[in-house]
Amino acid sequence: MGAGVVRVGLVGAGPWATAVHAPGLAGHPGTELTAVWARRPEAAAELGAPVVGDFDELLGLVDAVAFAVPPAVQGELAIRAAEAGKHVILEKPVAASVAEAERVVAAVERAGVASIVVFIRRFAPEVVSWLAEIHARQGWAGGSVRWLSGALLGGAYSHSPWRHTGGALADIGPHVIDLLDAALGPITDVLAAHRGKPDIWQLLLQHEAGPTSTATLSMALPTRPTVTELAVFGVNDLANLELDGRATPAQDSYALLLDDFVQMVHSGSTTHRVNAARGLHVQRILDKALRLTTS
Repeated sequence: MGAGVVRVGLVGAGPWATAVHAPGLAGHPGTELTAVWARRPEAAAELGAPVVGDFDELLGLVDAVAFAVPPAVQGELAIRAAEAGKHVILEKPVAASVAEAERVVAAVERAGVASIVVFIRRFAPEVVSWLAEIHARQGWAGGSVRWLSGALLGGAYSHSPWRHTGGALADIGPHVIDLLDAALGPITDVLAAHRGKPDIWQLLLQHEAGPTSTATLSMALPTRPTVTELAVFGVNDLANLELDGRATPAQDSYALLLDDFVQMVHSGSTTHRVNAARGLHVQRILDKALRLTTS
């Protein structure tokens, strides 16, 4: 291992771990994919790193842990990793509930470890440019998102039980909340939320400085290609962003995430625009929306 390389253990061996986490960690000059632990050892063995028998063994080998598992699994393991002094790369949602996400953040903050949540879109250059364009001007009154796909109808992620249970709100909802919040300022309330069939979510959000925004989400529509449209509007007219097939690939955005993560580990910083505390903020908004649809 080269000097200064961060040894990372990967938890999970599903499609996202295979496509993004494993090759990203193995290929980045600042990280080493040191070990993998997963529910299916045979799948873990295909990721190009030694497979360990349990989570404690993995913790004993690494400086950091990257998670690619459902939120109900991630929460408790992330707490154990932080308590062991390991830096963490977390998937979204951070945990199965707000209360558990609060415990994750508390553990991370007590330990003083670096944390990044994989809000993968925030690292794409076109999103960084879009947000910079918005922040360079004042007078935005609102925003909107349409994110529509058929990901639950077929393909690599269509067999994921937690995605079917939580639907688009649980899977793509964190990205949408994070992007609208980053564009228009902190979201403070969910004014309305509705879940229709098949898995169509519609949200009305209140932002701290006064703007409101709307989001329409689904992962159960036969939409090809995926529709991903974001816009803010106000006295400056309109700032549009379409994250279609020309968007930065997830693997490239993950490499940029790892750039930041490695820098945090080496500098001792725990501050980042999408750290664990950010994940908790987003989860609180998602929880408000969910409670409105089930009340």
